[in-house]
Amino acid sequence: MNECVQWVNEKKIEKTINNLQKNNIKGYYAKNNEEVINIIKDIAKEGEMVSVGGSMTLFETKVIDLLRSGRYNFLDRYEENLTPADMKEIYRKSFYADTYFSSTNAITEEGEIFNVDGNGNRVAAMLYGPDKVVLVVGVNKIVKNIDEALNRNKNISGPANAKRLNTATPCAKVGYCMDCKSDDRICCEYTIIKRQRTKNRMYVIFINDVLGF
Repeated sequence: MNECVQWVNEKKIEKTINNLQKNNIKGYYAKNNEEVINIIKDIAKEGEMVSVGGSMTLFETKVIDLLRSGRYNFLDRYEENLTPADMKEIYRKSFYADTYFSSTNAITEEGEIFNVDGNGNRVAAMLYGPDKVVLVVGVNKIVKNIDEALNRNKNISGPANAKRLNTATPCAKVGYCMDCKSDDRICCEYTIIKRQRTKNRMYVIFINDVLGF
């Protein structure tokens, strides 16, 4: 990445972290995956029960590898050969997790966390249940405001995730949202987290890189 672009991104991350912290959400800037892992080890103590929401970023940053290392009691939704009943049990048990990991669809520079879900299990756990929530976020997901967050979901994250999941939705074919009524639609629950009542329950770790959708 060009050093001037990197500097602009760092300033954007710095502003967003400052505004998140005004909303009782702790922000971090990690320069690389190793720093992400070290920050997580400080937040989530060894032996904790942990779970994750659907996230490509957690794979790209090797966070999944850390959670699978044996350091934690990991409710692994990505384990092979899980049945629908197994998945349902993991989703429900996740509300009792000590720490819940995910990424996000977008974060505004004013410190608002925007997400869109299909089943709602990911956003539900962000909102209530786990003692701690850790979001790992690439700089590409920082937007100016909620309007830009909505636009990002319609034109980037929604269609990209639909393509990844091979859904029977129009966006998986045309590459942009058509506000469909498909039974396979993945954009069903929209949430905005503007503030946390419990200070530092939620943590956001930013990386100056393009990650996830």
